Amino acid sequence: MPITSKTFVRSTALLLLVGLLALMGIVGTTLWLVERTQVYFNEVVEAREARGAAVDLLKLLQDAETSQRGYIITLDQQYLDPYLEALPRIDETVAQLEAVLRPYPQAAEPMQQLREDITFKLAEMSRTIDLIRADNRAEAVELIRTDAGKEAMDRSRTFFDALINAADDRLNRGVEDQRNTASLLRIISIIGALVIFAVIGGAIWAVLSYTQELANARRAVEQANAGLEERVRERTADLGKANEEIQRFAYIVTHDLRAPLVNIMGFTAELENSVEEVRAYMEGQEASADDPVASQARLAATEDLPEAITFIRAATRKMDGLINAILKISREGRRQLKPEPVELAEVVETSANAVHHQVADGDGTIETDIRVGQLITDRLSLEQILGNMLDNAVKYREPERPLRVDIRARHVPGNRVVIEVEDNGRGIADTDHERVFELFRRSGSQNNPGEGIGLAHVRTMVRSLGGDVTLTSQLGEGTTFIINLPRDSRGFLGRLGA
Repeated sequence: MPITSKTFVRSTALLLLVGLLALMGIVGTTLWLVERTQVYFNEVVEAREARGAAVDLLKLLQDAETSQRGYIITLDQQYLDPYLEALPRIDETVAQLEAVLRPYPQAAEPMQQLREDITFKLAEMSRTIDLIRADNRAEAVELIRTDAGKEAMDRSRTFFDALINAADDRLNRGVEDQRNTASLLRIISIIGALVIFAVIGGAIWAVLSYTQELANARRAVEQANAGLEERVRERTADLGKANEEIQRFAYIVTHDLRAPLVNIMGFTAELENSVEEVRAYMEGQEASADDPVASQARLAATEDLPEAITFIRAATRKMDGLINAILKISREGRRQLKPEPVELAEVVETSANAVHHQVADGDGTIETDIRVGQLITDRLSLEQILGNMLDNAVKYREPERPLRVDIRARHVPGNRVVIEVEDNGRGIADTDHERVFELFRRSGSQNNPGEGIGLAHVRTMVRSLGGDVTLTSQLGEGTTFIINLPRDSRGFLGRLGA
């Protein structure tokens, strides 16, 4: 089944959309999974911190208790060294454990009980040591035999065991969650890759099919070249009539658009005067904080309405400029071209003199090198072409350096001439070399007035004389416009008129 350009565009757009959605899905899922992985990682880190603090605290308590008992049994002072080292670290570790468990309200009560038990146990150990030092061993042993300290340690061990088990469970779940996340990410990546491969395959198929259709169409065109000259002549005549109708229609439409636009501009001026009076009145009134309606009316009269009128004026001026541009193009298009002998050097000199004062004001220069004598072409069109080129050179000059314009002309094979207009202005970006010839399109910063019709009009006039215009440019260095024209336009204009 043949693939049309519309089908090709639609299928390509659909494939690109599917590929974009697949890519967005992969990226979105990846970000979500990375976020989940970060959550799991944070939970694992918290669990490890809680487990580490619990283990450290239990070890410190056990070391302190073992040291106490060794001292009671042996009465050797060196047995108290672990106890004395553990005491300051116990308080630090308890604070660390509390900080880790603070985000969990359910741990607040057990943690409070743990602190009380640790405080009680440390107080008992300190009391027994003091009794031993006071040579009151019997009372110290009796204090230990009450088992109150043992019960406190048993409750603490129960708390530590539960906390360590919960931390171990959280660590195991965290590892499992991260493993599941990695598996899901792998699956999503594989599915997304398959979708993208499918999109690429579909795009390749569409391009190959469309290319084949283009090749077939080209062969058909080549086969239809017999008698093409006659058909081109007929089509050219039809196009000329159609172009004349379009130009006449554009002239009528733009002429009819001007009347309501003039009314809008006039009523806008009246409205602006009225708003000025209202604003002056409202600014002279006392603002009442108790009357929101009056405040809104004051705001509308002093700010909103003047701003809206400013926008309306800007829009009408823009529309007026566009209508003028269309009228200009329409009038030029309807003008009958008259080929006549033209001295190119004379036309170039006249065009250069027209902008000489603007160039000279900035210490600029215009140099000419015309190696072509007489042309047979439409003088007015040629003057307008060169005038537009020089106006553009002046308008888009580089402020940092004096403007230099070189105008050259030479003969080229095929009984044609090439006119080059080179400037050292701000230049045109590579992506805009063709765009600047489109109607109402401009390049670079829009800090100069204009409607974007100059170069489009130039190309239209050059082509109406049987030639073409191109450019070469480097951004920031300058631009060269190259105009290729026949030395004698009568043959081309005669075929066009036929």
